[in-house]
Amino acid sequence: MAEKTEAQKRAQKSYMSKFIRLEFRATPEQRDTIRAHAAARGESVNAFIGRAIQEAMERDNVTPALLQGKEKAGD
Repeated sequence: MAEKTEAQKRAQKSYMSKFIRLEFRATPEQRDTIRAHAAARGESVNAFIGRAIQEAMERDNVTPALLQGKEKAGD
């Protein structure tokens, strides 16, 4: 693979600065299962985990205001 140009490096750095890194611990078996599931759906592991979290929060009726303690469940 060719070396990235300085412009490409700056663009990638700018893009990545919009994100934070979260850690998730899993056993090797869980990792393999997660990888296989994501691949079967045509997703990256990151995309699958993000989608799973989003779907769980929607199912649990979590809103940004609720996460900040400004609203109570059921309001």
